Order: sequence, then structure tokens, then C-alpha cells
Amino acid sequence: MSHPRRSLLMRGLGALAIVLTLLVSLAAGASAKLGPGGTVYSLTNDASGNALIVFHRANDGTLTQLEMVSAGGLGTGTGLGSQGAVIVSDDGQWVFAVDAGSNQVSSFAITPYGPELVSVVDSGGMMPTSVTQSGNLLYVLNAGGDGNISGFSIDKTGTLTALDNSTRPLSGSATNPAQISFTQDGRTLIVAERATNSIDTYRVDSHGIPGDPNVQVSSGPVPFGFAIDRFGHLIVSEAGTNTVSSYGIDRWTGNLSVIGASLVTNQLAPCWVTIAGNGRYVYTTDAASNAITGYRIIPNGNLILLNQNGLTASTGAHPTDMATGANGRFLYARNSDGTISAYRVGNDGSLSPLAGISGLPASAAGLAGN
Repeated sequence: MSHPRRSLLMRGLGALAIVLTLLVSLAAGASAKLGPGGTVYSLTNDASGNALIVFHRANDGTLTQLEMVSAGGLGTGTGLGSQGAVIVSDDGQWVFAVDAGSNQVSSFAITPYGPELVSVVDSGGMMPTSVTQSGNLLYVLNAGGDGNISGFSIDKTGTLTALDNSTRPLSGSATNPAQISFTQDGRTLIVAERATNSIDTYRVDSHGIPGDPNVQVSSGPVPFGFAIDRFGHLIVSEAGTNTVSSYGIDRWTGNLSVIGASLVTNQLAPCWVTIAGNGRYVYTTDAASNAITGYRIIPNGNLILLNQNGLTASTGAHPTDMATGANGRFLYARNSDGTISAYRVGNDGSLSPLAGISGLPASAAGLAGN
């Protein structure tokens, strides 16, 4: 007859083995689903129900669509004409997205099994089109109505809570704003206004509350998308003159000083901007040329065209948002024909085409990667 304690021990070990087997199986399932590489996100922006579109990025840079995850709000059914409609947090834990049709913002937790919706909150204004994050702060650009910016805190679960006294106006009404973004230190917010040819900066205090807008004249007309390089310079596309400008940003006042004034792209309608190649190169999508223009970033903030004609790569029809992956080794451009063009970024900044992907809805908005 077996000893009672030994029998109990054997049953316990058997149960532990079953649990371990289950955990290994679940982990294998997650690995099979996500695999090595990274993830790229877009939004359906569907008026009947917005959703996050999730793509797996393989080690060679190619994309495979995995799933759609409800964002809990509504889209507009048409393009947003903005940069930053969906973003990945700096630490890679969260995805944040606008629900422009229901005046809301959604947050998702990134898990081994894919993104999971965490919270949906009122945006603090009308038609949110762009979001930005720094630490435990999220700010949204509301482009509808008179337009404003509004802030939220992010807790340890990714849940968003509106910040009291954080809503601030833009330079005026009907400014047609395109993007909001924090500077690298999180002390300044920047907004590009197309209709007023202005760039607004807001100093953010230690409680995450911004001051009034510091409205500054853009070097060129119709400032649109922008990015901040590793040296802290602001690089802005100017769709009105098919140019790009770079600026220094005063860390104490938020004042901008022009470094490279309205440098030509030699292409048409540069709008969206991203930095790739480990921070060494900046690119614009040229919506009216079906092209991407690249520049080398000089440490002092000046830019040098990679190709004299401005054609660094060709894209699908009417390229808009861009995203990068694997420390900027890959670049993706979402096109208005429902495709994503993919490229490998060379050491010299050149873009080598990879197999792209198709089938995105015509209403799609935003692109982000990690």
C-alpha cells in the first residue's frame, strides 16, 4: 500500500506538470501568432466602428495582417489628413488611437497575444486626429470646432484619465491643424496649423499642464507633418511650397529658430514626415507625386537631399502616413489605394522595396510600428 504523503506528493507533482505543460503550450501559441520581429498598426477609421489593424513584421521587414481589434469608438469613414492618429508608447507597452467620429481616444495594452483594449475616453473636444505621449502623459489634438489640445494621465494599466485644466486653444478657430507631438524631454508640445501657416508651442509644467500657445510663423506655407531628430531639432514638411524646414527648439521658452529654411523636395505635396536609419535620415511622403523624398540629417540640424531629384522611392497611389520598425531599418508608407509600401533602409539612406501589402479599407488612417 502506498504511503499517504508520497501519494499526495505524486498527485501534486502531476498537477504541476499539467500546469507547466499548459503554460508552455500557451507560450508556443503566442509565439506562433506573433513570431519574431515586430508589429505595425493602422486604423480602419470606419464610421460604424473603429478598429485597430494589426500587422506582424517579420525579421525581413515584410508584413502579414493578423487581426482587427475593436477600438470601442467610431471613425469618420474618410481620411483624417493628419499625422499621429495611432502611436506606440515610448516603452512599447501601449498603443493609443483616435476615434475621430465619436470624439474619443482609445488605449490598448500590448500583450504576448496582441493588443487588448484598455480604455476609451472623451477626447476633450471635437474630431481628435492626432495623439502624442511622454511618460505618463498623453495629449490629443482636436481638429474639429474651434480646435484645442487636451491632456490625460496614463496609469500602470494603460487607462486614460482626463487631466484637469489641461485643455488649451490653438492660435484661433479654423486653423486646420495636422499634428501634435511632445519634444524629447516632454517639456514642450508642438502643433502644426496648416490654414494659418503657424507652428504653436506649449510649455508643459511639472504637473503636465501646458501654458498658452506660443504662435510662431512657419518658414514655409502649409506646415503639415513633423518629426524631432535625435539632436532635438524640429523637421517640418511644407505642403504649400513642396519644401521641408528644420528648426532649433529653445528648451526653456519653446521658441523656434530656423536652421534650414524651406529646402526643396523636388516632388509634390510633401506632407507626412518620419525619421529612420537609426536617426540619421528623415523622409517625407509626397502625396501628389507617389513618392518618398529622403534627406540626411546633419548634427547641426541642416538637411541634405539624398537624391537630387527628390525621388528616393516610389510608392502606391497618394502616400500618406509612414512608420518605421527595427530601430529604423525598415520604413512603411500607407497609400490611399489601400496598400502599404515597404522598404529596407540602407546605410546610405537609400530605400530598397520589399513586398508590400494590400486590402486596407479606403477609410484607413494612421500608421505606427515597433
